[in-house]
Amino acid sequence: MKLGELIKGFPILEITEPESCLGFNPAFDAKKGFLNGSIMDREISSIHYRAQDVTEGGLFVAIPGLKADGHDFIHEAVKNGVSAIVSQRSVRSNAVNIVVENSRKALAAFSARFYGFPSENLVIIGITGTNGKTTTSYLVESILEKAGFKAGVIGTINYRYAGKSFANPVTTPESLDLQRILSEMLLNGVSHVVMEISSHAIDLGRIENCWMDVAVFTNLTLDHLDYHGTIEAYWACKKRLFTQYLVCSPKKPQAKAVINCNDARGKSLLKNFLLRGISIGKSSLNMVYPKNVNLGLDGIHGTVSTPYGALQVKSSLVGEFNLENILLAAGVGVALNLPREVIRNGIENLKTVPGRLEPIPNNLGRFVYVDYAHTPDALENVLKALRALTTRRLICVFGCGGNRDREKRPVMGRIAAQLADLTVITSDNPRLEAPAEIIEQILVGVRKTGVDAFNVSEFQSGTAKQGYLVIPDRKNAIQVAVRASLPGDTILIAGKGHEAYQIIGKKTVPFDDRLEAKIALAL
Repeated sequence: MKLGELIKGFPILEITEPESCLGFNPAFDAKKGFLNGSIMDREISSIHYRAQDVTEGGLFVAIPGLKADGHDFIHEAVKNGVSAIVSQRSVRSNAVNIVVENSRKALAAFSARFYGFPSENLVIIGITGTNGKTTTSYLVESILEKAGFKAGVIGTINYRYAGKSFANPVTTPESLDLQRILSEMLLNGVSHVVMEISSHAIDLGRIENCWMDVAVFTNLTLDHLDYHGTIEAYWACKKRLFTQYLVCSPKKPQAKAVINCNDARGKSLLKNFLLRGISIGKSSLNMVYPKNVNLGLDGIHGTVSTPYGALQVKSSLVGEFNLENILLAAGVGVALNLPREVIRNGIENLKTVPGRLEPIPNNLGRFVYVDYAHTPDALENVLKALRALTTRRLICVFGCGGNRDREKRPVMGRIAAQLADLTVITSDNPRLEAPAEIIEQILVGVRKTGVDAFNVSEFQSGTAKQGYLVIPDRKNAIQVAVRASLPGDTILIAGKGHEAYQIIGKKTVPFDDRLEAKIALAL
């Protein structure tokens, strides 16, 4: 693609010719945003935001990141043969320099144009919220497939389409990667895409020029305050998916929102939403709500009311929070005008979600689950769900990640100690923090509950007392919890879910709660 075509229409502050072309001074019109002359005829073969990935004839966009600034690596991009550089300040090099006010917006705009605006020709369902995004995305994917559509998914666990699956290092990819993935999906016959949308992606403009048909709000609870600072700032960011991206896109005439009104912020969002909103919730005041639903360890069964009539639901997913996810997925089906039978079949067809209250089969009479719950609300929801269904003791193994929200550590400690009979506090991706310091902050909340502190022998004695134990080594913690369990007990291993690693210091080492639970059960 010609450079002039690629940047056409985007606000440009300045364009500087390469040092090798000094003396050539083509006319630049700031309002029209293009140059007259050979510079704009340069062919751009690729776009990059990582200097080490630049190939000959590519365009490098220097974006400020959370840990590093792309402007500091321009020299590497030049060394690799870059043809043009987009930056937020002037640089002199042997490449065209295009100066813009916001290089992240430029990256999103240029990427969308380079890949032919793929979201225009796809039905995009974007899901945001603190908890429930992944499970809801799996449910929606299952419904779409039952409707006969070819669906693609971009989310926390992976991105996948046409029988292929790829690792996804972040929930919502950078704009360049996102546009490339959407383009690949389109070329492979995908018609509908389900996306998990993180607050970081909204704030950093990764979803700019990704036009959605349906936006979903799951809930908002304490998380990511290390980035946003306050819960108010976090909420203001999440709202932008609905108040900015959805209502300002070319798809505005048909755009819809599915909003969880069990959440107070969801109610407020629905009230102020400018387009068509589909409310879901517990009460009959909502468009989609449960009429007669039973929850058990074997799943969720009953009737859900929709604007199209009653929907019979049979799901192997467990817990009241998963009922919310089912209602949200049904709401998406309503938004897309899908038949009730298709929605029902899609919900029923999904048996489990990786790392989301995922059962670990065993012959010992224990009910063992691995869940991604790493926020106070998620941990509380999962423990309450299991508490309501467990006939004997509930044992919880959990920790908190390092270099993340410290405020939630004592809160999660209190929740676990209150709701579980036995709690094992351990390590969970300590990163650059000392595990003992993280655990001590968790214990501040645990101790406030007044439950007993046990040693290993007391913990494994079959005690009926409520209490806790500290075992920093996560593998050992899982084994101790399993050895302490009795037939009929339920064990929740929380925090990591689908993750198959631990981040210790600057190293990432293999570790999978599901595998470790199976090993412990076999000992």
